[in-house]
This record gives sequence, C-alpha cells and structure tokens, in this order.
Amino acid sequence: MEVPYYGEFASKPWPKPEKGFATMIKRIDDDVGRILSLLQTLEIDDNTLIFFSSDNGPHQEGGHRMEFFDSNGNRRGMKRDLYDGGVRVPLIVRWPGIIESGRVVDDITTFQNLMPTLCDLIDAKAPKNDGISMLSLLLDPSLSTGDRSLYWEFGERGGKQAILENEWKLIRLGLEDPVFELYNVVEDISEMNNVISKYPEIASVLKKQLESIPDRKSGFYRN
Repeated sequence: MEVPYYGEFASKPWPKPEKGFATMIKRIDDDVGRILSLLQTLEIDDNTLIFFSSDNGPHQEGGHRMEFFDSNGNRRGMKRDLYDGGVRVPLIVRWPGIIESGRVVDDITTFQNLMPTLCDLIDAKAPKNDGISMLSLLLDPSLSTGDRSLYWEFGERGGKQAILENEWKLIRLGLEDPVFELYNVVEDISEMNNVISKYPEIASVLKKQLESIPDRKSGFYRN
C-alpha cells in the first residue's frame, strides 16, 4: 500500500492496492533471482541449501483484497485465521544435486523443524525445542516425518485455538462461550463442512488435548 511506483503494473486496470501488491510480489521474485545469481557468481550455488516460505497465508490489508488474485486458492481463510488458508503455506527447498528438482512432498512440517534440520546438517546438537529434523524427508521422499499433533493459538479477535492430528483439525473460536468446529482436512481441504456433530468422540479427544496445554503467564487461555 506504500509502494512508491507500480512499474510494469502501472497501466493495469486494477485498483492501486492491487498494483502495489503485484509490484511487491515481483520484487520478491526479482530479489530471489539476484540472490541465486550471486550464489552462482561466488561459485557456491551447488553447495547452498535454500528454504523459501511464508509466515502466514494471504493478508487483506491496505485495501488489498485476497480474492483479486485468488491468493488462497481452494483454502479457506487468510492471515490471522486458523483455517488452512491462514496457516498452511508452501515450503520450497532447493539443494542442487541432492534434492530432485520438481519433487512434491505432501508431509506437513512446521517452522519449528528448521532449527533441528539445520543442526542435523552440520552434525550439531539442536537446542531444546518442539521441532524435529526433516533432513531424512528432504533426502529421501519415501521417508516420512511421521504423524504428529500441531497446535496454534491466536490472541486477537476474541482468541482462537486449533489442533491438528492426522486428518482432523479442531478449531476453538473465542474464550468466553467458545464455539468448536471439527474438519477432516484431507476429505474437505476447503474446511467448509463442520462435522463436529457427526464425530463427537474425535472432537472430545482433541478438546482434551487443548485443555492439557498449560496456561500462559498472561492467563490468556484458561480451560
């Protein structure tokens, strides 16, 4: 929204926020290209591992509308949501000669896994954290990081929690008089069918896991 010029997008029949949005995306593309070119110039391109990702799903700020470029595709939600549109982002990894180009891995991983992975790469002991190394998954697509539970919480807009276990995601909306939603994110990738009434036993198990999470010092969540 504060892009000083729109470059090749200036003549597009788009709202100004969308011209700015496109300009910033192109700037990212261009700067990644500059980094890759520099690695080649320094002759370390084949010995450099690159991770590229985003910290959240598409935003809707400064007048930008995520629907304009269909930024979340068939995923529901955006930045600050705990639906997959808000928390699920692609991770692109480039390692010439080690990782096969164009390979797609469907395993779900998290940013917490980056530190253990990098430590694994240099044969160093990772500091205590809740991540696991995904080096084996990067090296061999047949190796999975295994099933695990993932947890999110968001303090704004009344508070939100979510827990994902295998194909099931339970979302809690609000601290006072909370509303719970249950989705099968494999069969319903757009999270449009709340099936909590159909699978109360699964919801109950995931609720207990949420309740087992320690209170924060701020007392943000008290179950």
